Order: sequence, then C-alpha cells, then structure tokens
Amino acid sequence: MLRAGIVGLPNIGKTTLFNAVTAQSSAVIANYAFSTSKPNVGVVTVPDERLAPIAEIVKTKVIVPASVEFVDIAGLVRGSSKGEGLGNQFLASIRETDTMIQVVRCFEDENIVHVDGAIDARRDIETIQIELALADLGTVERRRERVQKGAKGGEKVARAELEVLDKLQPALEEFQPAKRVSLNDDERAIARNYFLLTMKPTIYAANVNEATLGAPNDNEHVQVIREVAASEGSECIVICAQLEADLVGLAPEERREYLESLGVRSSGVDQLIKSAYRVLGLMSFLTAGEKEVRAWTIPQGSRAQDAAGAIHSDIARGFIRAEIVSYDDLLGAGSYATARERGLLRLEGKDYIMQEGDIVNFRFNV
Repeated sequence: MLRAGIVGLPNIGKTTLFNAVTAQSSAVIANYAFSTSKPNVGVVTVPDERLAPIAEIVKTKVIVPASVEFVDIAGLVRGSSKGEGLGNQFLASIRETDTMIQVVRCFEDENIVHVDGAIDARRDIETIQIELALADLGTVERRRERVQKGAKGGEKVARAELEVLDKLQPALEEFQPAKRVSLNDDERAIARNYFLLTMKPTIYAANVNEATLGAPNDNEHVQVIREVAASEGSECIVICAQLEADLVGLAPEERREYLESLGVRSSGVDQLIKSAYRVLGLMSFLTAGEKEVRAWTIPQGSRAQDAAGAIHSDIARGFIRAEIVSYDDLLGAGSYATARERGLLRLEGKDYIMQEGDIVNFRFNV
C-alpha cells in the first residue's frame, strides 16, 4: 500500500490535516512543539467517482476503493539531523514512506505560536530541506567509507557505486536534494539502495486560512511555495486544514456546497490524495461483478499479467487472457451484455499495457 508521510515544522497544521485526511479526530492537536511524539497512521480511500456508477450497472452495493496510508510524523526543527527535538524519530519515520507531503504554514494567527516566531514559507521549506540533506549527507559519507577500499582494489561494483556517491555528495553539501542530481538509470538504481530522504517525491501543502482559500493567488506565501515546487518539478496543493477538519462531519453534498460557496471547486484533501497517486506514477484498474466493485493500485505502464498479480499471484501464474472494457464504454452501454453486443469488450494478452480505468475480468487456469 502507498504510504505518504505528512511532514513539516511544529505548529503548522500537520495533525489537523491528518485528521481531515483520515476523517477522524483521535490524533493529538496541541499548541506546542512535538505534540505528535509518535507517528499517527490512518488508511484513506482514494476518491474515485467511477465506482458508484459501475456498482449500479452490475447491481452490487459493495464498493472497495483503492487506499493510501497517511502518516502524521513528529515536527522537525533545526538540528533534527543531529538528533535535536525528535529528529531521529522524525527521520526514521520518513524513511518508511513512499512520498512526503510537506505542510507549510501560510496563515497568520497570534494564538498559534510559530517555532521561529514569524511566518516565512521559504525559510520553513529551507529548514526542512537542510535537515534532510544533512541526514542524507551522513548516509552518503558512511557508505563512501565502506566502498572506497573495494573501489581502489578495482572492484567494478564498488567503483560504480563510488561514482554515484561522487555525484550525490557535492549536491548534499550544498543542501540540494539528491533527486535534483542528474543520474542515468543504472546510477539511479544504485542510489535507491541508500534510501535517501531527499530522493523521495514531495508534495507541498500550502496551509491557508478559510478567508484566503478561495483566492490563493493573493497569498504571498502560497506564491513562494508554488515557485519552489515548480523549480523541483513538484506539486503544490492549496488547502485549509482547519476547514477540512471542520467539514468532516458534513455529508459529501453539504461539504461540496460549502466549498463552492468559498469559490473552491473540490476538497483539498481529495486533491492531496490524487496528487500522491500522480507523483508516484500509480494508476487504478477496476474489477466489477455482483460480489463487488473494486479499484486496484498498480504502477503506470504495468502489463496485464502484472495487474493480475495485484489481485492474486495464482491469477498471474495461470494467466490466459484479460477481458477488458473501458469505463466510458461500459457506462455508455449500460450493461456488460450490451457492451459485448457492440463489440466493446476485447481480449488482451499478458503483455497488454494497462490503461487508467480499464475494467478487467481475468481468465486464468491453476
């Protein structure tokens, strides 16, 4: 399961956002640093508007969306890379995630203390970046000590590894993320073995107040975050964590109407979840029958046989062919029978590249 870590400085709305994302209020929220001493974990469904219409077509009430695991990680401060505050715990928790959602405070509130005394989006982002880079630099230096002897002795693997370390170390010494270093595919495969924090894809969550949610272009802090995100090729989602948490108790339609009254088209939480999918190159295919309608998560570019393995290894092992219809075609036909009559169902082999929203029935023999 995809695991996304919510990170940032203390008192910037991480836990409030976590509660909104996971639609719960069990996580501790407090106006002091390190109130989140242990990571809070919640499983969140991926919004998918296609599932309900398909369920009506196949006449089932059981819908199983894809899911993402969100982790609310302890706040980071300067010196975390050296164990300050809850630094060691913070860094260890990040290593276990697939992507980071960095929450950056973009609102003024004299009742909520900022750890550095004032709001400054660029400084806050740089604080996180520096600490992560320093932690990675320590990892790279320790790895270099291990491989240097082998590289001097002419070992090919060690020499190849040392070349990668030679590229990574200067960037980290300048507090630049490892993901910005130009590496070829082979070098990137070597670098992945180091589990570097700054190699992880990042989504920036610009946490604004309700008053500016409908006009984020007027918020100078949001503009700064967008500039940083664009320079990295990252995504930036504007969200009001407190509002999203307050709307949890409303029905979906009421929530949508309230957001629209503020000039917002969709929930920031939904945007955040979908963004996590995009940055990790994931997609969903669907299965549908009288028993259930379910979304399954696979990497983009997966073959049909690999998709079958996401359901069960036996299906992949005994794969014969995949019977596939697109969501739009099935919705337009109104039933499998009509889709079949119109020639909209097709049979694909194991090397077929799955497409977003394919509805699949795998034929297999074990």
